[in-house]
Amino acid sequence: MDALDKDQVVGVLNRLLESELAGVVRYTHYSFLVFGFGRIPIVSWLRTQANESLLHAQQVGEWITALGAYPSLEIGALLDSHQHDIGAILRESLQTELKTLGVYRQLLDLVEGRSVALEEFARQMIHAEELHAAEVDKMLRKPGELRAVRDEDA
Repeated sequence: MDALDKDQVVGVLNRLLESELAGVVRYTHYSFLVFGFGRIPIVSWLRTQANESLLHAQQVGEWITALGAYPSLEIGALLDSHQHDIGAILRESLQTELKTLGVYRQLLDLVEGRSVALEEFARQMIHAEELHAAEVDKMLRKPGELRAVRDEDA
């Protein structure tokens, strides 16, 4: 097994920590801005996502300290178009989820073949983020539409 570049790995983990903490703030903020007949299930879903982001941040932070490093106190970018219809909220969510997914893939590239535990962690997180992005993508589709929203941007 090749040696793990701890500094690079911790750098990526800190970016993930910041991104996941931004997700906590973003999803909680969005949950305050939902109005109308569908408010209750949408607010519940958004707050579930905030809790999931917090769990992910905690897991990432534990890895940072397990590697003997200091977890960042920063928070990632908070994208806000100030358009708060559900479609805009979901599009912003999908955009940020895909960015975070890309950083988890960077983590996998750094640890693959170097740390079984970190490799498995990265794979689990990629799995969770891909499922979440697919769920948001489906929510953005019109009823009966099969083509993924992400495909339209490609």
